[in-house]
Amino acid sequence: MLNTNYDVLPKLLTQGQIRHSKGSEAYRHTIDGEPYTLPATGGITYNAHIGDCCVGWAADHLEPGVTVRNENDDYNAAVQGLSCIGNEVIVHSGDAKGARGFVTGKHGGCEHLLCYFSNEDMEKMSIGDVIDIRTQGQGMKLLDYPEILLRNTSPELLKAMNIVEENGCLKVGVAKIVPGCIMGSGLGASNSHYGDYDITLHDKKITAEYGLDKLRFGDIVAIMDADTRFGRNYITGAVTIGVVVHSDCILSGHGPGVTTLMTCKTPKIEPFIDENANLKNYFVK
Repeated sequence: MLNTNYDVLPKLLTQGQIRHSKGSEAYRHTIDGEPYTLPATGGITYNAHIGDCCVGWAADHLEPGVTVRNENDDYNAAVQGLSCIGNEVIVHSGDAKGARGFVTGKHGGCEHLLCYFSNEDMEKMSIGDVIDIRTQGQGMKLLDYPEILLRNTSPELLKAMNIVEENGCLKVGVAKIVPGCIMGSGLGASNSHYGDYDITLHDKKITAEYGLDKLRFGDIVAIMDADTRFGRNYITGAVTIGVVVHSDCILSGHGPGVTTLMTCKTPKIEPFIDENANLKNYFVK
């Protein structure tokens, strides 16, 4: 077990509602100027789940499972800022009241919280149902590794991940390794407690070389030369571990989104390939 400050981490209730899918009359254009009208963010997505491939959908920024937002922007800032991957979520109203799931991601820009529930429970849900989020994890520290900062990581997720301590470093099991040079939308953000940033897949040579066309919702990935301690920057030697939260995209500079889990400016994090490094394998019984 990694040595953390778990005993002083508060567990707080935040609340949101299942958000309706958003649409637009405007076309979305590919990098070659081809116009499309596609499903995008929000709603309840019945046939996209953590563990499924997130590349190749007839959609743009598709969010798996259930999308949650508090329509009060100040309250939604708490939903976004305090929630951590793996936190428990509970349906508070509607026909699925009492159903339990967990947080799978944060989507910046639209400021959505993404949640996993079973197919059976999703069939009973409707737009506007109230979702309770039992938030815990922001502020968690690795006491023996002060250079490595945790972001958006619940205690349950940290315990479930494949992490080995070796020679003063943490070796972390990841499904894919991503070169920092192809990171796009979300770069330059002022913090990494909120939202995500995107792996652009428009360079087909790099995509094939790193096997990124096989990325899955919920995959734990390592982004090399990525410092996301206090924003998102390209820094040689830095490493970020994150989780894939939404699908690929046709827009320039966009692609599968990654929410930060841990990051270090120096090479104290050493990723290794673990095909089981996915939220589905950690949390779905």
